[in-house]
Amino acid sequence: MTQSDPATLKQATPPTAVSFGQALLFWLKLGFISFGGPAGQIAIMHQELVENRRWISERRFLHALNYCMVLPGPEAQQLATYIGWLMHKTRGGIAAGALFVLPSLLILIALSWIYIAYGDLSLVAGLFYGIKPAVTAIVVQAAHRIGSRALKNSYLWGIAAAAFMAIFALDIPFPVIVVLAAITGYAGGRLVPEKFKTGGGHGNANTSYGPALIDDDTPTPAHARFAWGRLLWVLITGLVLWAIPMGLLTTYYGWSHTLTQMGWFFTKAALMTFGGAYAVLPYVYQGAVSGYGWLTPTQMIDGLALGETTPGPLIMVVAFVGFVGGYVKAVFGPDSLFLAGAVAAALVTWFTFLPSFLFILAGGPLVESTHGDINFTAPLTAITAAVVGVILNLALFFAYHVIWPQGFAGQMDWMSALIAITAAIALLRFKRNVIHVIAACAVLGLVIKTLV
Repeated sequence: MTQSDPATLKQATPPTAVSFGQALLFWLKLGFISFGGPAGQIAIMHQELVENRRWISERRFLHALNYCMVLPGPEAQQLATYIGWLMHKTRGGIAAGALFVLPSLLILIALSWIYIAYGDLSLVAGLFYGIKPAVTAIVVQAAHRIGSRALKNSYLWGIAAAAFMAIFALDIPFPVIVVLAAITGYAGGRLVPEKFKTGGGHGNANTSYGPALIDDDTPTPAHARFAWGRLLWVLITGLVLWAIPMGLLTTYYGWSHTLTQMGWFFTKAALMTFGGAYAVLPYVYQGAVSGYGWLTPTQMIDGLALGETTPGPLIMVVAFVGFVGGYVKAVFGPDSLFLAGAVAAALVTWFTFLPSFLFILAGGPLVESTHGDINFTAPLTAITAAVVGVILNLALFFAYHVIWPQGFAGQMDWMSALIAITAAIALLRFKRNVIHVIAACAVLGLVIKTLV
């Protein structure tokens, strides 16, 4: 009789139950290590929760991810909220989602203050001169990374191409593109289901890393079963949590005040934008830069660079937008600029992420009843393909502002173009870490600005 491998025995043994305190420590850790944008954060959660800890099975993880991908807002943060909720009820979901965001908010408030207060210094200007082309390359990498996993056949390639043309050439709003993609996916799932069963392109749902705490055949827990009374309670609670701060802002400052308008704008951004941070940014740019004048196009790109270098969801760039807007508009007077920026950053974060919690707590029970349903997964697969086209459009948007800062009529910035190409090669060809690429490009930008 041969002796069994201890590692094999460990993999064959179901994990022990996880207490709320143990989960809390993990979610806090995740909030500080979740670098790399949505794809990187999802990869970290997959490795930790599916492969290493086996808190949830591959199939259940992907099913939750597919739902989060169709929602407005950051899918990685919503996925953490979903798994936390599935494991430890409402308090588990709130803890997981909040701790995914809180470290990033505090770090961004500090970095935003340094940027806006000292951004004119030659040192800071030189660093950002190199960082901005790197951000363009990072968005290109995001399109390539998601596309390589999601576009598995000509049908999905066609959806991605159509989405790109719709937003690039026809300026069709992204919510409309999402609806059309979902309809296409639903029809495709009925007519050619084998072409739309990839589950959004996020891996093989048949992969197993051993018995999981929440396994494929684990019954849905009582708190995750659908009930009309629970749904109504969640919706009412969410409405109250939105109405109280919005009502106070309107009462004390008036509807046209900067803080009130920030609350209203980012509520709309949270509800009307789909496809994660890269798809949300053009909408935020349109409103925050062109509509309200809270910051400039250059500051928006700089904010994205800061978002890329901090943990947490990339959509936390809204905290930068809020801080700069509150600071520049001096909403609390010229003697309280930092306080104005910090309050505005916290405010827009609240209004941006509140709907994400509601979508999970209200919609989770419905999702738990749709395992393996092609009518549910096929539209999500099509939406994922459409998002690839939208992200490519965003890459062109950033490239235009970085490489032609004065527009096509002005002179091309060849050094920025060279940095962007170098960063793209480092990311796509040599698979270098995003943080390392940003750091190297920042140093390169500083050197160029010093010598030129």
